[in-house]
Amino acid sequence: MDAVERMIAERSCERLIVEYCRRVDFGNAGGIADLFTEDGVWSGVELVLDGRPAIREWFVRREGLARRVSRHVCTNIGVELLSDDAAQSSCYLINYRHDRPEGDLRMPAPGDIPKYVGECHDRFRRTPDGWRFTARHVDVAFARPSRR
Repeated sequence: MDAVERMIAERSCERLIVEYCRRVDFGNAGGIADLFTEDGVWSGVELVLDGRPAIREWFVRREGLARRVSRHVCTNIGVELLSDDAAQSSCYLINYRHDRPEGDLRMPAPGDIPKYVGECHDRFRRTPDGWRFTARHVDVAFARPSRR
């Protein structure tokens, strides 16, 4: 793989990370499943979604929370190519989230400290449809205290 092909592959993986954030934040969370391979796995704190159907089912439910305003901010993205068809990355994830009262869709939503800050550890594979996640694991380093 020459330098230009390497940059294109790395950028393609970075774009998947950005597209993931856009889909979850702007009403197309169910479409996140399309960014994964059929056998892809999403895992995080006390949750494992094994396969594209499980990923789609969980994120479609997330999409139904119209009162939730979120912004997923991914930064310090580092993609490492493992071969011509495989890559891995890590990035920092900051999640701002506010659940408005039912029926209240006003914007802007009240700001606060992030819901959580952590890292995403991703694996990718080149497919006939382009690069896709094979795995995404979210580790949380900081979490906002629960409100009661």
